[in-house]
Amino acid sequence: MSKRPAVLAALLIASFSSAFPNICAAETGKGGDNLVGAWRGKVQFTSGAFAETKDLEFMYAFNVGGTMMESSNYDAAPPVPPAYGVWRKIGPRNYEAKYQFFQSKAAKTAEELVKSGGWRPDGYGILVQKMTLSADGKSFDSRISLELFDTDGKPVTGGGEGTVTAQKMRY
Repeated sequence: MSKRPAVLAALLIASFSSAFPNICAAETGKGGDNLVGAWRGKVQFTSGAFAETKDLEFMYAFNVGGTMMESSNYDAAPPVPPAYGVWRKIGPRNYEAKYQFFQSKAAKTAEELVKSGGWRPDGYGILVQKMTLSADGKSFDSRISLELFDTDGKPVTGGGEGTVTAQKMRY
């Protein structure tokens, strides 16, 4: 009985086993070039409706496969759900994200809020961010732009541009 098929099978299994982690690492980046994870960022718009907001912060979750979620410390004013989107690598240590959030109409009085049956839809926003990771992969700097739309999808004023500095969250 020949041992050749068994040896060949063992070699193939070993080859695929050692290649698999490298394939996964190539998809998400290596070491200091990996956006996957949780991040906390300081956001400063220099134009638009949020330019005067000096304490805006975003929390991000970048997932393997290119999906992401963002929430801010202003999500309760008025209440809005987190933003959802996609991200991709565009070069060494350079990434791009595009994500959307729904806006809620701010009620002027408690009576108006009760009469309307709660928080009503008031359009949506689209954020685009171009990020550059630090060499150690523990932080990123980025440019951010915001476009706002009404409930019919027509552009409205208030969008803007700014910068973000974020730190990767760790234990």
